[in-house]
Amino acid sequence: ARALESPDMSLDEECPTLVETVSRRVPVTILTGYLGAGKTTLLKYILTQSHGKRIAVVMNEFGGGSDIEKALVLGEDDKLYEEWLELRNGCLCCSVKDSGVKALERLMEKKGRFDYVVLETTGLADPGPIAGMFWLDEGLGSELYIDGIVTLVDAKYGLQTLQMKKSAGVINEAVRQVALADTIVINKLDLVTAEQLGNIKHYILTINQFANLVETERSCVDLSLVLDLNSFDCGSKQSLDALHRRMGETGADSGHHLDASVNSVAFCLGGDVDELKFDEWLQCLLWEKSYRSCGVAYTVSVWRLKGLISVKGCEQQVIIQGVHELFDKQYTAKWTSQEDRHNQLVLIGQNLDCASLRESFQICCLDK
Repeated sequence: ARALESPDMSLDEECPTLVETVSRRVPVTILTGYLGAGKTTLLKYILTQSHGKRIAVVMNEFGGGSDIEKALVLGEDDKLYEEWLELRNGCLCCSVKDSGVKALERLMEKKGRFDYVVLETTGLADPGPIAGMFWLDEGLGSELYIDGIVTLVDAKYGLQTLQMKKSAGVINEAVRQVALADTIVINKLDLVTAEQLGNIKHYILTINQFANLVETERSCVDLSLVLDLNSFDCGSKQSLDALHRRMGETGADSGHHLDASVNSVAFCLGGDVDELKFDEWLQCLLWEKSYRSCGVAYTVSVWRLKGLISVKGCEQQVIIQGVHELFDKQYTAKWTSQEDRHNQLVLIGQNLDCASLRESFQICCLDK
């Protein structure tokens, strides 16, 4: 017996072409800032205003937090949501008492209902390890990627917080949050004079001269200034180029803040590097926390690193991103014939000396 066939049916119609769908990773912004800087007010704006964005917010309630703060964010019922709650403006929110990893894993079950994630840290948290978990956790890293670190600073009390003395060998948490930031939001401008604002801005720049500074009142921020920063985008060197255009090759003057050991430096060298020597230099710098220059051993602690490397025999530009001991190295676009091959490095941390770091890096460089 023969199967009945439609006279209009062609072979192409019987075998439609299958289109492979590509899973898009979702960007994550880490929101940090010392206690009272205004993170809760910013989260309230994201969760209640009609901004047209579908943002999932992970609120960190570690340590309890005040009843007033919870009501500000979650509404009149003062309820902590340990499961994801969909809000009227299309956003999602969840409160957690840990780093938020479990909440993010649950969130991915709702993939397609949000386009962005904002992950709040506690006021005392170091954002570095939180950023690193997106590299270490293959499950998270396959669906989410870190877009940037945003730190809020209280314009009125921020200077006092940054200058707060700690016991010997302990770094002020607020200083670390500023040092690791890609964007720093100076909040509560209505409470300070122009002179006071100038003082806090100067102090911030002695710690981290590379972050974008945003000034605001009551945490009302244009979301385009704090989202889609692409600060950890290894597929592009635009953010690195912007840093060097802004500051040139320099070491920040760290002599005006309490912990003068915390600073930021950058340098640029032409030519190519030996990749094996560079890897050894980088591992020693990040893992052993040391390097040698002119026969002298230096002890350092690198908290944040960005770099563009020209590897001998490689047509592609190599982009480096690092947070504490973790780093990621990716081969990206090809060098063009119009570009001079060169190496750019930006480092933020403790005891960084631009001249000696530059000299030590030259051991990786090859003669032209």
